[in-house]
Amino acid sequence: MRSPKTSELRSPIGHKRTGRPRTATAAARIYADLRAELVSLQRKPGDPVLEAEIALSYGVSRTPVREAILRLSDEGLVEIFPQSGIFVSRIPLAALPEAIIVRRSLEETTARIATERASSSQILGLHSIIERQREAETAGDREAFHQADEAFHATIADIAGHPGIWKLILQVKIHVDRFRRLTLPQRGRMAEVIAEHEAIMAAIEAHDPASAGTAMVRHLERLLADISATQHKNPEFFDQQNQPM
Repeated sequence: MRSPKTSELRSPIGHKRTGRPRTATAAARIYADLRAELVSLQRKPGDPVLEAEIALSYGVSRTPVREAILRLSDEGLVEIFPQSGIFVSRIPLAALPEAIIVRRSLEETTARIATERASSSQILGLHSIIERQREAETAGDREAFHQADEAFHATIADIAGHPGIWKLILQVKIHVDRFRRLTLPQRGRMAEVIAEHEAIMAAIEAHDPASAGTAMVRHLERLLADISATQHKNPEFFDQQNQPM
């Protein structure tokens, strides 16, 4: 039986079978990793994004990197300047109020519905998530705190029986998440978030839809109140073009 030629050992897209991902898979992974870095502000607004550097770190060509960056550009997370390069976009100040209002409306609804459907085990799950937030606050771990925060809101949508609403919210709040990361270092802010979550959870546990909706609205409206102060503390992170008068 003849030995296979080198060309026959290649995958359809031209990579040798060394465990290196196909272009589409690589692009998806690079997109997910970069998106997480951008939303968490590991890559700060205004920072350059170097295609060659990213390609080298993943051991791939520039093609999947470019595909990932184009997706991020479509989401407004990076800006591409043909003659200057690629840069992390600044947080669009004018877009924040609208995104927060949309999220507030949707989550007021899921909180109300959750009060009608929450089981004992689901309520215990919410208690567990808040406990994770307390532990993260004590450790000063803002990333763990944020992840538990996401889990709390996603779980309420699940309890309400509308996980698709949370998926929609994830699309709407991408720049709000970047802004929120700037609020967590504020003294006492994590403790305030925990107290706000406890009020929401208590209303769900009491099967009180009016109180649950009110508590959720108060919790998310705090973000609206924080915009001006946060922008003044970190003006270099925000794009003030097209800001409402």
